[in-house]
Amino acid sequence: MPFVCDGRHRAAMRALTDLLAGNPLLLLFAVVAVGYPIGRLRARGVSLGIAAILFAGLAIGATDARLQLPEVVHLLGLSLFVYSVGLSSGPGFVATLRRHGLRNAALVLLALGAGALTAWLGGQLLATDPATRGGLFAGALTNTPALAAVLDLLRGTATATADRVAASPVVAYSVTYPLGVVVPIIAIGLVQRLWRGEVPSDARTSHSWPAATARGAGSAGLIVGTIRVTRDDAVGTRIAELRREAESRVQTGRIKRVAGEVELATDASTLALGDLVTVVGEPDDVHRFVRRLGERSAEAINLDRRELDVRRIFVSNSRVAGHSLRELDLIQHFGAIVTAIRRGDADWVPDGNTVLQLGDRVRVLTRRETMPAVSTYLGDSYRAVSEFDVLTFGFGIVLGIAVGLIPVPLPGGLTVRLGLAGGPLVVAMILGARGRTGPFVWGIPYGVSLTLRQLGLLLFFAGIGTRSGFALWAALHDTSTVGLFLVGAATSLASAMTMLFAGRYLFRVPEGLLEGMIAGVHTQPAALSAALERRLDDTPNVGYAAVFPLATIAKLIFAQLLTRA
Repeated sequence: MPFVCDGRHRAAMRALTDLLAGNPLLLLFAVVAVGYPIGRLRARGVSLGIAAILFAGLAIGATDARLQLPEVVHLLGLSLFVYSVGLSSGPGFVATLRRHGLRNAALVLLALGAGALTAWLGGQLLATDPATRGGLFAGALTNTPALAAVLDLLRGTATATADRVAASPVVAYSVTYPLGVVVPIIAIGLVQRLWRGEVPSDARTSHSWPAATARGAGSAGLIVGTIRVTRDDAVGTRIAELRREAESRVQTGRIKRVAGEVELATDASTLALGDLVTVVGEPDDVHRFVRRLGERSAEAINLDRRELDVRRIFVSNSRVAGHSLRELDLIQHFGAIVTAIRRGDADWVPDGNTVLQLGDRVRVLTRRETMPAVSTYLGDSYRAVSEFDVLTFGFGIVLGIAVGLIPVPLPGGLTVRLGLAGGPLVVAMILGARGRTGPFVWGIPYGVSLTLRQLGLLLFFAGIGTRSGFALWAALHDTSTVGLFLVGAATSLASAMTMLFAGRYLFRVPEGLLEGMIAGVHTQPAALSAALERRLDDTPNVGYAAVFPLATIAKLIFAQLLTRA
């Protein structure tokens, strides 16, 4: 009886395998259905998240060599993910590059140099061939273009020896790739645990204003309060000048004059003794502005909406998106002030240089009778912000793929390409920073961006997992791969820990940026996903985008140098 059951079991498994092998779409969703629930499980507050789909793909792919999704699946997913990340991170990347370009370059070279040195020393210890060291480095740093560069280099030698060792970097890559996914996730978790006593900028809560004023905050990181003007040296000075003197990034809203009139508090407004002014900002900024003007007041004039009203409005008008508040000049056209902006789950105080994006929720203060016109101008349509311009999105990805195919000559006769991982990212960051070109808006709504990123990760992990699973399982049966496994772990760990400690203690990189930079130097979407799951803002995206292009190029070079060593 047991034999009969066993035979039926094997027959059922063969039938299931044949079904999955002949239906790639069914295989794709089977991998997702197995992996996604596993990613939701938590152990001591840590979960794999969507990266569990990778391991589900590896497990399913290991059962049969035919269970492989077409290559286009993971390539499509990779393109969608990096392009969406690039669009949302472009403005922050440009600002970070201008201020910290040398710092970021130094961190990337330190981290990858440590990884390359570890891979070389480990290879020497195991007496592996150079091609294996190149593949090991590419897998431990999860960089498929680096592996492709190694294989191209081997094909270029056109020798019998090169033909024999051409498979060795693929095996090393398959063995070490899962470690390259897990190690940076652990490093990011370590960042969050080591510095959990600090209050990150995206996790501040409303502070101790009087209850009446705190109710008006309506956001996690900003507070709204009322200030009474009591300092003589604040009288007659423009609010813009007072803000500059206080070194305070706040936005003023209303002024209630001593005689009782209520008016908008613009940058050009001046104050008199006894006037009441409402301000929006982070607690430290607001407190500095209080000291410059006078004292706090418990009178909640922001709750009086008889003349001036406040409302959150969705930016869904493509003619508005991509323009700065200074260009829109809402004060001149509508007598309106934007006092706060919410993008995703993060709130901040805007200034004239702030560029609106589709899907932003702006807090507008204006006269009651003007509010409908402002709402119409900005759009305020939920349906509109759930859509995006397919023309500009498709053209941007085409341009990114084309840039990724361009060969870049380097000293020593090396030629590198940004590939599908780097090309769309670089182009998207440029277009995202630009915002718009004439009538074409390059940005996409925040919610749509999140959906495309998750879809891209899903396709990438399922595709690369199924295509690597069988080779990995075969390699694990060889005892010599244990050494590769350990050296790969050491290589990933050396790179991640160098980035972590050099970024923290040598360059003083903020926590959110450092988490993204750890993911970026490993060019690892799973690590970025893990960083974003625990934060309310997109700072890890900025850190990821800030180092990803250089990390991609540097890994191409290091992998080829290790192959030639």
